[in-house]
Amino acid sequence: MTDSTMTYARYLALDNLLACQHPQSDADDELLFIIIHQTKELWLKQIIRELRLAKAQVKADALVPAYKALARVSRIQAVMTLSWDVLSTMTPSDYTQFRHVLGPSSGFQSDQFRTVEYLLGIKDGNFLRFQDDRPDAQAAMRTALDAPGLWDDVIAALARAGFAIPDDVLHRDVTQPHVPSQAVEDAFLDVYRAPETYWDLYQLAEKLVDLDDAMASWRHKHILTVERVIGGKPGTGGTAGASYLKGTLTKRAFPELWSLRTRL
Repeated sequence: MTDSTMTYARYLALDNLLACQHPQSDADDELLFIIIHQTKELWLKQIIRELRLAKAQVKADALVPAYKALARVSRIQAVMTLSWDVLSTMTPSDYTQFRHVLGPSSGFQSDQFRTVEYLLGIKDGNFLRFQDDRPDAQAAMRTALDAPGLWDDVIAALARAGFAIPDDVLHRDVTQPHVPSQAVEDAFLDVYRAPETYWDLYQLAEKLVDLDDAMASWRHKHILTVERVIGGKPGTGGTAGASYLKGTLTKRAFPELWSLRTRL
């Protein structure tokens, strides 16, 4: 039944939402900095929901329905990447006016971003320690870390479709980073050589490449924004700043989908 007293503000909990920004300085640009990062966290929340849906669909061999959630994630990633352009309107002089209030906090401590990586299959348990003071967030990360990633789910779907996937790949320790498999690459190479025969797997693979591509674009734009605002200075939270971020550019959630292209 429709609630006749419902309003736009009530439905969106705007009073609560707009009260979540708490600048720690008088600098004009700090509010922008907060809103950009809070918005990213909201989008990450949606990405997590979509990835969980896509994983469930892939595990049920509903590959075509999974396209929608994966495509949505790619679109969200594009919006997140564009947001760096807004943040880059903040000059180095602007940032120095409030950077000190950040203390040891840093974006690399984002539990939701790490959860997204875990859901994709990029596993690194070292990030759990940053949530020692937030048990619920840490538990959500642990759940994603301990479960097969999306790439594991897709590889299992390959095996169910009749492709020869070794047991050590299908039953690996999913808390550890995925090691590229020649057998997985060979299987997807067959898919790409006969897309009409394996259309659902072929299209699924391309949706996954879209995700990896969008993630790489996001990481690259992040680096450019950091270099524009702080140059080569160390980042907050003890990171090496832009040099640390550059080390993440080669991360791929679905590496065999990239390496097979050389063989086509």
